Amino acid sequence: MKIGFTGTMSVGKTTLVNALKDRAEFKDYTFTTERSKYLRDLGIPLNTDSTLKGQVIFLAERCSELLQENIITDRTVVDVMAFTNLSKSMNPSESYAYYCLASKLIGDYDYIFYISPEGVDMEDNGVRETDVDYRADINTEIKSILSVNTGSIKNLVKLKGNTEDRVEKVISTIFPNIY
Repeated sequence: MKIGFTGTMSVGKTTLVNALKDRAEFKDYTFTTERSKYLRDLGIPLNTDSTLKGQVIFLAERCSELLQENIITDRTVVDVMAFTNLSKSMNPSESYAYYCLASKLIGDYDYIFYISPEGVDMEDNGVRETDVDYRADINTEIKSILSVNTGSIKNLVKLKGNTEDRVEKVISTIFPNIY
């Protein structure tokens, strides 16, 4: 099963994935979390400065995840599509071509969990953009991508609340017979 979490910056995607690692229900799963600091240190532009080459690297990471079985990841192709669409460094034809390619991968996820930023304060991890307006723009873009691609998405679930609430919702969704 391929499970991806999508959402704007600083909504708790990585925190949620790390919380699920400790759950017996997911003992046979591989977990992947953001590598933005590592990629930034390699010189790959992030956030508003994303370039076509940089975004292709991010898409390659998502593809490598989608080649695995039983994976839980704190990023999806939807996330990289949103950042690409709002990149100030890419021209519209690059963004469009990227969107067309990446959108073909959305249906590979068995579950996409959208995490709402509602009630979640913005945190600075030293890597991500901390502009609250940009955060809101990315969230709007993610919701738009999800809406436009509804027909490709097998299971889309909205998450909100604290980490414990989110963990319970993920488990009850994926393993309904447990609850």
